[in-house]
Amino acid sequence: MIPLPTGLRARLVITFTVVAVTASFLVATIGFELAKSALVKRAEDTSIDLVTRELGRITFPVGTLRQGEAPPTTKNLENVAQSLNGPGRSVVVEYKNLTYAEGPLNMNDVPNELYGRAKRNVVTQRRLIHDELWLVVGAEVYRETGTEPEATGLRAFVFFPLRDDERELATLKGKLTQGGVVILLIALVVALLSARQVLLPVRRLSAAAQALGQGRLDTRLPVHGQDELAELTSRFNDAAAALELSVSELRSLEALSRRFVADVSHELRTPLTAMTAVADMLSEEAERLPDAPAEAVRLVLREIERLRGLVEHLIEISRFDAGTATLNLEPVNVADAIDDCLEVRGWGEGVEVHASHVLTVNLDPRRFDVIVANLVGNALKHGLPPVVVNARATKNGLEVKVRDHGKGIPAEAMAHVFDRFFKAGAGRARSQGSGLGLAIARANVHLHGGTISVRRQEPGTLFTVWLPHG
Repeated sequence: MIPLPTGLRARLVITFTVVAVTASFLVATIGFELAKSALVKRAEDTSIDLVTRELGRITFPVGTLRQGEAPPTTKNLENVAQSLNGPGRSVVVEYKNLTYAEGPLNMNDVPNELYGRAKRNVVTQRRLIHDELWLVVGAEVYRETGTEPEATGLRAFVFFPLRDDERELATLKGKLTQGGVVILLIALVVALLSARQVLLPVRRLSAAAQALGQGRLDTRLPVHGQDELAELTSRFNDAAAALELSVSELRSLEALSRRFVADVSHELRTPLTAMTAVADMLSEEAERLPDAPAEAVRLVLREIERLRGLVEHLIEISRFDAGTATLNLEPVNVADAIDDCLEVRGWGEGVEVHASHVLTVNLDPRRFDVIVANLVGNALKHGLPPVVVNARATKNGLEVKVRDHGKGIPAEAMAHVFDRFFKAGAGRARSQGSGLGLAIARANVHLHGGTISVRRQEPGTLFTVWLPHG
């Protein structure tokens, strides 16, 4: 099945061409039929006039014979036939039981209908005889008797060939066909030019909309004329101006929000440092306190630790938002980097690592440590052992996979696991995590130019990180 064109330009050209071709076809058909009718009428008028004139010249007596008149002979009929004959014609003359034929056709070729109608007046009929079109004219001779014309019984049938008229019609048809082809070509050219003229403002609007989509919010179009396209262009300019103003305001608010988060995070560092120092002292005394105060001290210590992690994450996120995060690439032994990450955090016993000790890749070691720590920490907190880390070299970079064997992330939450402050499930709303770990991991992966993805396993969840060669 041939696909229909969907472009506006193609549809305009096709519509314009179809209308032009239809109109030219109708004009050509009407013109051809008019010309055909005129040729047929001319042939009939000329033939009838000739037959009527020649039959009116008959001098021998026919019909009811008066005293002293002899009936016509075969020679008389021959003379009538010869007077009606001409190039390419055939003539048949009949009088009672006498018949004379001049030419290749005879009485058997006279149509029955025309034979019957010829008793009353001069009649014509076009007939295909022996694969050739003829105009047959039939007429009966009437004799003036003084009161009313008397039918004599003498009838003449003249066969006029229409090959010349058919040739003229064929020539006319060829000319009309050539004219139709020319009209089609002209229609195509006019349609293309018209479509270009109509679609040029549309293309400009499309290009301007694309520019807006790419962030060039100062894009505007010149307004020409006062038609619908000019009104549309003006509306586009108004919408672009409003969009630029709204985006500018949103960017200002976003910048203020980011600065506020960064400022608050940095301001919290000082009291947190003091609180951490006091917490260290309290942790040493907690064992000597009664159960209730000891539990309160442990709760405070946990919340201080959680607050410290949240502040650190907020400061890290603010660097990415401000665009100040940079990469410091250097050759990194991947297996050693993963082992160091787990050992520093005390996770070495609960994680299986599968990585070649000769695998070295250009990475930012600090940011790679953050990526691994966040993925492994997430698996340890919310999954079940064993937690497995696999690292291997690929054709274009490094692939690191982190999998746990827990219940897995719910299907409806898979699309949001990298969103900031998102925690899968209501039961995790008050967990120790900040809800920023996976977002920070993704930001560090993207800073390296890599990708990160997540998918469910049976059982557990699998995170896959790909980092290109630095």
